[in-house]
Amino acid sequence: MNELSLKYGCNPNQKPSRIYMENDQELPVQVLSGRPGYINFLDAFNGWQLVKELKEATGLPAATSFKHVSPAGAAVGLPLTDTLAKIYWVDDLGELSPLACAYARARGADRMSSFGDFIALSDVCDTDTARLIKREVSDGVIAPGYTEEALEILKQKKKGNYNVIQIDPDYVPDPLEKKQVFGITFEQGRNELDVNGDLLSHLVTENKEIPKEALIDMKIALITLKYTQSNSVCFVKDGQAIGIGAGQQSRVHCTRLAGSKADNWFLRQSPQVLGLQFVDTLGRAERDNAIDVYIGEEYMDVLADGTWETIFKVKPAVFTREEKRAWLDQMTDVTLGSDAFFPFADNIERAHKSGVRYIAQPGGSVRDDLVIDCCNKYGIAMAFTGIRLFHH
Repeated sequence: MNELSLKYGCNPNQKPSRIYMENDQELPVQVLSGRPGYINFLDAFNGWQLVKELKEATGLPAATSFKHVSPAGAAVGLPLTDTLAKIYWVDDLGELSPLACAYARARGADRMSSFGDFIALSDVCDTDTARLIKREVSDGVIAPGYTEEALEILKQKKKGNYNVIQIDPDYVPDPLEKKQVFGITFEQGRNELDVNGDLLSHLVTENKEIPKEALIDMKIALITLKYTQSNSVCFVKDGQAIGIGAGQQSRVHCTRLAGSKADNWFLRQSPQVLGLQFVDTLGRAERDNAIDVYIGEEYMDVLADGTWETIFKVKPAVFTREEKRAWLDQMTDVTLGSDAFFPFADNIERAHKSGVRYIAQPGGSVRDDLVIDCCNKYGIAMAFTGIRLFHH
């Protein structure tokens, strides 16, 4: 099969729609369940490239949670701490497989953005991962294979209409890629950049100490950025993206957006949030929404009389700005990646507030010296990769 008809394109009025291979080649995918749409396949193919490269770069199972052609989260399969298991709502599932841990991390980093995601897995989907996927609101999954039990679990989702795609892990695309805009064909060489240690060896700051764990986080940041709509910035800690800022016209706005998501990820681990007592009937998505409001500036939207009673068993105290800042000051050893150079030191100032200790960026700004000076002020180690990672 070299062609697959789709219901419609990006929007219902965009018909006809299909994916197909040229030169009578076979499509490298099989649809095992459901009927994926145009955007589903865009997310699936971008997500598959991301997790495939993460696995190659780290040797660990990888997962990503995609929404609107950018990752909401990406991670490798490191074990979960008790706190992470709790804030990701998987503490009731027992010990999880490495692949399931990777998806729990990818989904859990920004659960608000991951709601209704498309999932990509680097390895054969196992039972643990399928059980986790089944209970979340998601549009579909792509993986190189599925165990028999995992596939049966996924086929039960959405009354049998959940999108399950299997991709040939040995498929290699043509070195030139094309797309059309306004009837005009664009062609370019694929971005086959290998994100490895050599790319991260040019350290330009006084601090030149980057531990092994931070090097892994740098690789995760840069590979994630390869498949994130530009401008983009990615905060990573302990093997997972914790804040991704995508598609912003200003780089400092990317940094602020990604930094605020990283802050929210850490605030969810605070005693104030872990101690919230939700009413038993409140689902995971509603709890995520409530937490997001509670830790934000509009906290009275969930603490007002007549409202809090529908969310909490006990009315929580206000999580004050001072308390939040004191908690965030404990977040350290965060890695930051950027798909293009930082034009001003304001990005470093904002990154420092979210515990950034290591940075990977292309360099090449006329103000590189000011950016380096700002890093030196805070003892941040920064590598210049010399490579831009725009993705459109």
